[in-house]
Amino acid sequence: MTPGEMMPGAKMLEGIRIVDLSSVIFGPYATQMLADMGADVIKVEPPTGDVSRLLGRARNVKTNGSTHLTVNRGKRSIVLDLKKPDDAATMRALVATADIFIHNVRGKAIEKLGLGFDDVKAIKPDIIYVHCTGFGQHGPYRDLQAYDDVIQAATGTTSLAPRVDGDPRPRYIPSLIADKVAGHYGAQAMLAALVHKLRTGEGQHVEVPMFESFTNFMLEEHLRDAALVPPIGPIGYPRQIDPGRQPFPTADGYIAIVPYTDATLLRLFTVLGEPEIIALPEFADPLARYNNMTALYGHVARLTPAKTTAQWMEIFASIDLPAMPARDLADIFDDPHLVETNFFRMREHPTEGRYREMTPPIRFSADPDRVLGIAPDLGADGDAIRGEISKSC
Repeated sequence: MTPGEMMPGAKMLEGIRIVDLSSVIFGPYATQMLADMGADVIKVEPPTGDVSRLLGRARNVKTNGSTHLTVNRGKRSIVLDLKKPDDAATMRALVATADIFIHNVRGKAIEKLGLGFDDVKAIKPDIIYVHCTGFGQHGPYRDLQAYDDVIQAATGTTSLAPRVDGDPRPRYIPSLIADKVAGHYGAQAMLAALVHKLRTGEGQHVEVPMFESFTNFMLEEHLRDAALVPPIGPIGYPRQIDPGRQPFPTADGYIAIVPYTDATLLRLFTVLGEPEIIALPEFADPLARYNNMTALYGHVARLTPAKTTAQWMEIFASIDLPAMPARDLADIFDDPHLVETNFFRMREHPTEGRYREMTPPIRFSADPDRVLGIAPDLGADGDAIRGEISKSC
Protein backbone atom coordinates (compact mmCIF):
# COMPACT_ATOMS: atom_id res chain seq x y z
CA MET A 1 0.00 0.00 0.00
CA THR A 2 1.39 3.42 -0.95
CA PRO A 3 1.09 6.62 1.12
CA GLY A 4 -1.56 7.99 -1.23
CA GLU A 5 -3.95 5.06 -0.91
CA MET A 6 -7.04 5.23 1.27
CA MET A 7 -7.25 3.58 4.68
CA PRO A 8 -10.08 3.09 7.14
CA GLY A 9 -10.20 5.94 9.63
CA ALA A 10 -12.25 9.06 10.11
CA LYS A 11 -12.08 12.83 9.62
CA MET A 12 -14.13 13.33 12.74
CA LEU A 13 -11.56 15.80 14.11
CA GLU A 14 -10.70 17.54 10.85
CA GLY A 15 -9.92 21.20 11.58
CA ILE A 16 -8.73 20.51 15.15
CA ARG A 17 -5.08 21.41 15.70
CA ILE A 18 -3.01 19.79 18.44
CA VAL A 19 0.43 21.15 19.29
CA ASP A 20 2.21 18.16 20.78
CA LEU A 21 5.28 18.73 22.93
CA SER A 22 5.06 15.27 24.48
CA SER A 23 7.63 12.54 23.95
CA VAL A 24 8.30 8.80 24.19
CA ILE A 25 4.98 6.81 24.37
CA PHE A 26 2.35 8.17 26.80
CA GLY A 27 1.57 11.54 25.16
CA PRO A 28 2.41 10.55 21.56
CA TYR A 29 0.14 7.49 21.83
CA ALA A 30 -2.72 9.74 22.99
CA THR A 31 -2.25 12.16 20.12
CA GLN A 32 -1.78 9.26 17.69
CA MET A 33 -5.37 8.22 18.34
CA LEU A 34 -6.63 11.73 17.61
CA ALA A 35 -4.47 11.99 14.50
CA ASP A 36 -6.13 8.78 13.29
CA MET A 37 -9.45 10.58 13.70
CA GLY A 38 -8.35 13.46 11.52
CA ALA A 39 -6.77 15.99 13.91
CA ASP A 40 -3.79 18.01 12.69
CA VAL A 41 -1.12 16.96 15.19
CA ILE A 42 2.04 19.05 15.06
CA LYS A 43 4.88 17.28 16.80
CA VAL A 44 7.30 19.82 18.29
CA GLU A 45 10.71 18.20 18.73
CA PRO A 46 14.16 19.24 19.96
CA PRO A 47 17.03 19.17 17.45
CA THR A 48 17.87 15.61 18.54
CA GLY A 49 14.27 14.48 18.02
CA ASP A 50 11.82 12.68 20.28
CA VAL A 51 13.38 9.72 22.10
CA SER A 52 10.77 7.43 20.51
CA ARG A 53 12.48 7.96 17.16
CA LEU A 54 15.37 5.84 18.43
CA LEU A 55 13.19 3.01 19.77
CA GLY A 56 13.47 0.11 17.39
CA ARG A 57 15.76 -0.18 14.41
CA ALA A 58 15.78 1.98 11.30
CA ARG A 59 16.96 0.90 7.87
CA ASN A 60 18.50 4.16 6.72
CA VAL A 61 17.73 7.20 8.88
CA LYS A 62 18.35 6.54 12.58
CA THR A 63 15.66 9.02 13.67
CA ASN A 64 13.03 6.98 11.81
CA GLY A 65 13.08 3.96 14.10
CA SER A 66 10.33 1.38 13.84
CA THR A 67 8.49 2.50 16.99
CA HIS A 68 8.36 6.05 15.67
CA LEU A 69 6.71 4.80 12.49
CA THR A 70 4.01 3.19 14.62
CA VAL A 71 3.28 5.83 17.25
CA ASN A 72 3.64 9.02 15.24
CA ARG A 73 1.89 8.31 11.95
CA GLY A 74 -0.21 11.05 10.43
CA LYS A 75 1.53 13.81 12.41
CA ARG A 76 3.70 16.69 11.25
CA SER A 77 7.11 17.55 12.71
CA ILE A 78 8.79 20.84 13.43
CA VAL A 79 12.14 21.21 15.22
CA LEU A 80 12.35 23.97 17.82
CA ASP A 81 15.04 24.60 20.41
CA LEU A 82 12.84 26.26 23.01
CA LYS A 83 15.85 27.71 24.84
CA LYS A 84 16.53 29.94 21.84
CA PRO A 85 14.51 33.18 21.72
CA ASP A 86 13.53 32.88 18.04
CA ASP A 87 12.33 29.29 18.40
CA ALA A 88 10.52 30.13 21.64
CA ALA A 89 8.71 32.92 19.77
CA THR A 90 7.79 30.47 17.00
CA MET A 91 6.41 28.13 19.63
CA ARG A 92 4.24 30.86 21.12
CA ALA A 93 2.95 31.76 17.67
CA LEU A 94 2.21 28.10 16.98
CA VAL A 95 0.32 27.71 20.26
CA ALA A 96 -1.84 30.67 19.26
CA THR A 97 -3.17 28.57 16.36
CA ALA A 98 -3.92 25.49 18.46
CA ASP A 99 -7.04 23.99 19.96
CA ILE A 100 -5.04 21.70 22.22
CA PHE A 101 -1.54 22.00 23.66
CA ILE A 102 -0.17 18.79 25.19
CA HIS A 103 3.14 18.07 26.90
CA ASN A 104 4.77 15.73 29.42
CA VAL A 105 7.40 18.13 30.76
CA ARG A 106 7.60 18.30 34.53
CA GLY A 107 5.98 21.32 36.17
CA LYS A 108 9.02 23.40 37.07
CA ALA A 109 10.71 22.80 33.72
CA ILE A 110 7.67 23.79 31.66
CA GLU A 111 7.34 27.00 33.68
CA LYS A 112 10.97 27.86 32.93
CA LEU A 113 10.20 27.48 29.23
CA GLY A 114 7.37 30.02 29.58
CA LEU A 115 4.79 27.39 28.65
CA GLY A 116 2.94 26.88 31.91
CA PHE A 117 -0.84 26.95 31.84
CA ASP A 118 -1.13 30.66 32.66
CA ASP A 119 1.49 31.51 30.01
CA VAL A 120 -0.27 29.52 27.30
CA LYS A 121 -3.71 30.74 28.33
CA ALA A 122 -2.47 34.30 27.95
CA ILE A 123 -1.54 33.44 24.35
CA LYS A 124 -4.73 31.47 23.56
CA PRO A 125 -7.51 32.06 26.12
CA ASP A 126 -9.61 29.09 24.99
CA ILE A 127 -6.73 26.61 24.85
CA ILE A 128 -7.17 23.07 26.09
CA TYR A 129 -3.95 22.58 28.02
CA VAL A 130 -3.12 18.92 28.65
CA HIS A 131 -0.36 18.00 31.07
CA CYS A 132 0.69 14.32 30.90
CA THR A 133 2.30 13.79 34.28
CA GLY A 134 3.87 10.83 36.00
CA PHE A 135 2.09 11.61 39.24
CA GLY A 136 -0.75 13.97 40.10
CA GLN A 137 0.51 17.48 40.79
CA HIS A 138 -1.30 17.81 44.13
CA GLY A 139 0.55 15.00 45.92
CA PRO A 140 4.05 14.40 47.32
CA TYR A 141 5.24 12.54 44.19
CA ARG A 142 4.53 15.53 41.95
CA ASP A 143 8.16 16.16 40.95
CA LEU A 144 9.24 12.54 40.49
CA GLN A 145 10.03 11.07 37.10
CA ALA A 146 7.84 8.22 35.91
CA TYR A 147 8.37 5.48 33.37
CA ASP A 148 6.30 2.38 32.71
CA ASP A 149 8.36 0.12 34.98
CA VAL A 150 8.17 2.65 37.81
CA ILE A 151 4.39 2.88 37.55
CA GLN A 152 3.93 -0.90 37.35
CA ALA A 153 5.95 -1.21 40.56
CA ALA A 154 4.23 1.69 42.36
CA THR A 155 0.72 0.39 41.59
CA GLY A 156 1.39 -3.11 42.90
CA THR A 157 1.12 -4.60 39.42
CA THR A 158 4.49 -6.33 39.87
CA SER A 159 3.04 -8.24 42.84
CA LEU A 160 0.48 -10.10 40.72
CA ALA A 161 2.72 -12.68 39.00
CA PRO A 162 4.12 -13.92 42.35
CA ARG A 163 0.56 -14.53 43.53
CA VAL A 164 0.00 -16.70 40.47
CA ASP A 165 3.11 -18.88 40.43
CA GLY A 166 4.58 -18.56 43.93
CA ASP A 167 7.90 -17.15 42.71
CA PRO A 168 8.39 -14.28 45.20
CA ARG A 169 10.22 -12.00 42.78
CA PRO A 170 8.10 -9.01 41.63
CA ARG A 171 7.78 -8.93 37.84
CA TYR A 172 6.65 -6.51 35.17
CA ILE A 173 3.92 -7.22 32.65
CA PRO A 174 5.98 -7.45 29.42
CA SER A 175 4.32 -4.48 27.78
CA LEU A 176 4.43 -0.69 28.08
CA ILE A 177 0.97 -1.12 29.50
CA ALA A 178 1.00 1.83 31.92
CA ASP A 179 2.13 4.22 29.18
CA LYS A 180 -0.52 2.99 26.77
CA VAL A 181 -3.35 2.91 29.31
CA ALA A 182 -2.50 6.46 30.36
CA GLY A 183 -2.45 7.39 26.67
CA HIS A 184 -6.02 6.17 26.35
CA TYR A 185 -7.03 8.28 29.36
CA GLY A 186 -5.28 11.23 27.71
CA ALA A 187 -7.14 10.77 24.42
CA GLN A 188 -10.43 10.46 26.28
CA ALA A 189 -9.68 13.61 28.27
CA MET A 190 -8.86 15.62 25.15
CA LEU A 191 -12.08 14.57 23.44
CA ALA A 192 -14.16 15.41 26.52
CA ALA A 193 -12.49 18.81 26.81
CA LEU A 194 -13.16 19.43 23.11
CA VAL A 195 -16.86 18.71 23.60
CA HIS A 196 -16.91 21.13 26.53
CA LYS A 197 -15.17 23.78 24.44
CA LEU A 198 -17.60 23.36 21.56
CA ARG A 199 -20.53 23.78 23.97
CA THR A 200 -19.17 26.68 26.02
CA GLY A 201 -16.26 28.24 24.15
CA GLU A 202 -14.08 27.59 27.20
CA GLY A 203 -10.68 25.96 27.30
CA GLN A 204 -9.27 24.43 30.47
CA HIS A 205 -6.34 22.81 32.19
CA VAL A 206 -6.40 19.00 31.99
CA GLU A 207 -4.08 16.85 34.08
CA VAL A 208 -3.57 13.20 33.10
CA PRO A 209 -1.37 11.45 35.71
CA MET A 210 0.01 8.06 34.76
CA PHE A 211 0.16 6.76 38.35
CA GLU A 212 -3.45 7.53 39.16
CA SER A 213 -4.66 6.48 35.71
CA PHE A 214 -3.01 3.07 35.90
CA THR A 215 -4.06 2.56 39.52
CA ASN A 216 -7.65 3.18 38.42
CA PHE A 217 -7.23 0.78 35.52
CA MET A 218 -5.73 -2.05 37.60
CA LEU A 219 -8.13 -1.76 40.52
CA GLU A 220 -11.29 -1.91 38.42
CA GLU A 221 -11.36 -5.66 39.07
CA HIS A 222 -8.61 -6.13 41.65
CA LEU A 223 -10.11 -3.81 44.28
CA ARG A 224 -12.70 -6.55 44.67
CA ASP A 225 -13.76 -7.22 48.30
CA ALA A 226 -11.37 -4.57 49.62
CA ALA A 227 -13.83 -1.99 48.25
CA LEU A 228 -15.98 -2.58 51.30
CA VAL A 229 -14.94 -0.93 54.56
CA PRO A 230 -13.85 -2.81 56.52
CA PRO A 231 -12.77 -5.27 53.80
CA ILE A 232 -14.64 -8.58 53.68
CA GLY A 233 -11.90 -10.23 51.63
CA PRO A 234 -8.39 -9.67 50.28
CA ILE A 235 -7.57 -7.27 47.47
CA GLY A 236 -7.18 -9.00 44.11
CA TYR A 237 -9.59 -10.71 41.72
CA PRO A 238 -9.24 -14.44 42.54
CA ARG A 239 -9.90 -15.69 39.02
CA GLN A 240 -7.17 -13.49 37.58
CA ILE A 241 -4.50 -14.61 40.05
CA ASP A 242 -5.50 -18.28 40.32
CA PRO A 243 -2.47 -20.48 39.43
CA GLY A 244 -4.69 -22.63 37.22
CA ARG A 245 -5.74 -19.72 35.03
CA GLN A 246 -3.36 -20.48 32.20
CA PRO A 247 -3.79 -21.61 28.61
CA PHE A 248 -4.58 -25.34 28.73
CA PRO A 249 -2.30 -27.92 27.06
CA THR A 250 -3.48 -29.73 23.93
CA ALA A 251 -1.90 -32.51 21.93
CA ASP A 252 0.11 -30.00 19.90
CA GLY A 253 0.05 -26.68 21.76
CA TYR A 254 -2.12 -24.65 24.11
CA ILE A 255 -5.61 -23.18 24.07
CA ALA A 256 -7.46 -20.51 26.06
CA ILE A 257 -10.90 -21.60 27.25
CA VAL A 258 -13.40 -19.47 29.19
CA PRO A 259 -16.28 -21.56 30.57
CA TYR A 260 -17.77 -18.62 32.42
CA THR A 261 -21.35 -19.78 33.14
CA ASP A 262 -23.03 -22.89 34.50
CA ALA A 263 -24.25 -23.78 31.02
CA THR A 264 -20.83 -23.42 29.38
CA LEU A 265 -19.16 -25.42 32.14
CA LEU A 266 -21.56 -28.29 31.61
CA ARG A 267 -21.02 -28.16 27.84
CA LEU A 268 -17.25 -28.06 28.37
CA PHE A 269 -17.05 -31.12 30.59
CA THR A 270 -19.54 -32.95 28.38
CA VAL A 271 -17.27 -32.61 25.33
CA LEU A 272 -14.23 -33.33 27.53
CA GLY A 273 -15.89 -36.64 28.33
CA GLU A 274 -16.43 -36.26 32.09
CA PRO A 275 -19.72 -34.37 32.67
CA GLU A 276 -19.97 -35.90 36.14
CA ILE A 277 -17.24 -33.55 37.39
CA ILE A 278 -19.70 -30.65 37.52
CA ALA A 279 -21.93 -32.69 39.83
CA LEU A 280 -19.18 -33.10 42.44
CA PRO A 281 -19.95 -31.18 45.66
CA GLU A 282 -16.90 -28.93 45.27
CA PHE A 283 -18.14 -27.71 41.88
CA ALA A 284 -21.90 -27.95 42.27
CA ASP A 285 -22.68 -24.22 42.53
CA PRO A 286 -20.98 -20.91 41.67
CA LEU A 287 -19.71 -20.28 45.23
CA ALA A 288 -18.26 -23.79 45.48
CA ARG A 289 -16.50 -23.38 42.13
CA TYR A 290 -15.24 -19.95 43.22
CA ASN A 291 -13.64 -21.55 46.28
CA ASN A 292 -12.21 -24.50 44.34
CA MET A 293 -11.16 -22.81 41.12
CA THR A 294 -7.65 -24.27 41.03
CA ALA A 295 -9.00 -27.82 41.25
CA LEU A 296 -11.57 -27.13 38.54
CA TYR A 297 -8.90 -25.77 36.19
CA GLY A 298 -6.80 -28.82 37.02
CA HIS A 299 -9.47 -31.14 35.68
CA VAL A 300 -9.63 -29.16 32.43
CA ALA A 301 -5.83 -29.26 32.06
CA ARG A 302 -5.89 -33.04 32.64
CA LEU A 303 -8.37 -33.64 29.82
CA THR A 304 -7.42 -31.19 27.05
CA PRO A 305 -4.23 -33.00 25.89
CA ALA A 306 -6.49 -35.67 24.34
CA LYS A 307 -6.96 -33.66 21.14
CA THR A 308 -5.12 -31.09 19.03
CA THR A 309 -5.77 -27.38 19.26
CA ALA A 310 -7.54 -27.39 15.88
CA GLN A 311 -9.77 -30.27 16.94
CA TRP A 312 -10.75 -28.54 20.16
CA MET A 313 -11.41 -25.28 18.31
CA GLU A 314 -13.86 -27.06 16.01
CA ILE A 315 -15.59 -28.77 18.93
CA PHE A 316 -15.79 -25.64 21.06
CA ALA A 317 -17.17 -23.61 18.15
CA SER A 318 -19.93 -26.19 17.71
CA ILE A 319 -21.08 -25.71 21.33
CA ASP A 320 -20.55 -21.93 21.38
CA LEU A 321 -17.78 -22.06 24.00
CA PRO A 322 -15.32 -19.12 24.04
CA ALA A 323 -11.86 -20.38 23.08
CA MET A 324 -8.82 -19.35 21.05
CA PRO A 325 -5.41 -20.89 20.37
CA ALA A 326 -2.55 -19.58 22.50
CA ARG A 327 -0.28 -18.21 19.79
CA ASP A 328 3.21 -16.90 19.55
CA LEU A 329 3.27 -13.13 19.17
CA ALA A 330 4.58 -13.36 15.60
CA ASP A 331 1.67 -15.62 14.61
CA ILE A 332 -0.73 -12.68 14.82
CA PHE A 333 0.30 -11.54 11.34
CA ASP A 334 -1.36 -14.63 9.85
CA ASP A 335 -4.51 -14.53 11.96
CA PRO A 336 -7.36 -15.17 9.50
CA HIS A 337 -9.67 -12.58 11.07
CA LEU A 338 -7.04 -9.84 10.93
CA VAL A 339 -6.14 -10.84 7.38
CA GLU A 340 -9.79 -10.67 6.29
CA THR A 341 -10.35 -7.29 7.97
CA ASN A 342 -7.10 -5.86 6.54
CA PHE A 343 -5.88 -4.96 10.02
CA PHE A 344 -2.26 -4.92 8.87
CA ARG A 345 -1.45 -2.75 5.84
CA MET A 346 1.80 -2.60 3.92
CA ARG A 347 3.14 0.88 3.20
CA GLU A 348 6.21 2.50 1.71
CA HIS A 349 8.28 4.99 3.66
CA PRO A 350 10.53 7.36 1.66
CA THR A 351 13.67 6.38 3.59
CA GLU A 352 12.79 3.15 5.43
CA GLY A 353 11.05 1.34 2.59
CA ARG A 354 8.31 -1.21 3.01
CA TYR A 355 6.80 -1.54 6.48
CA ARG A 356 3.75 -2.96 8.22
CA GLU A 357 1.17 -0.63 9.75
CA MET A 358 -1.84 -1.37 11.95
CA THR A 359 -5.17 -0.01 10.78
CA PRO A 360 -7.00 2.15 13.35
CA PRO A 361 -9.39 -0.28 15.05
CA ILE A 362 -12.32 2.15 15.36
CA ARG A 363 -14.46 2.57 12.26
CA PHE A 364 -16.90 5.44 11.69
CA SER A 365 -19.72 4.93 9.23
CA ALA A 366 -19.94 8.70 8.67
CA ASP A 367 -16.46 8.75 7.17
CA PRO A 368 -15.07 5.27 6.51
CA ASP A 369 -12.11 6.29 4.33
CA ARG A 370 -9.32 8.77 4.68
CA VAL A 371 -5.62 9.03 3.93
CA LEU A 372 -3.35 8.52 6.93
CA GLY A 373 0.01 10.16 6.52
CA ILE A 374 3.22 8.37 7.36
CA ALA A 375 5.24 9.25 10.44
CA PRO A 376 7.23 12.41 9.65
CA ASP A 377 10.96 12.80 9.24
CA LEU A 378 12.50 14.94 11.95
CA GLY A 379 11.53 18.55 11.22
CA ALA A 380 10.08 17.62 7.83
CA ASP A 381 7.17 20.07 8.08
CA GLY A 382 8.95 23.00 9.67
CA ASP A 383 8.86 25.32 6.66
CA ALA A 384 5.19 24.60 5.94
CA ILE A 385 4.19 25.14 9.57
CA ARG A 386 6.12 28.40 9.80
CA GLY A 387 4.34 29.53 6.66
CA GLU A 388 0.96 28.75 8.21
CA ILE A 389 1.90 30.66 11.34
CA SER A 390 2.89 33.74 9.38
CA LYS A 391 -0.43 33.71 7.50
CA SER A 392 -2.40 33.52 10.72
CA CYS A 393 -0.63 36.46 12.35
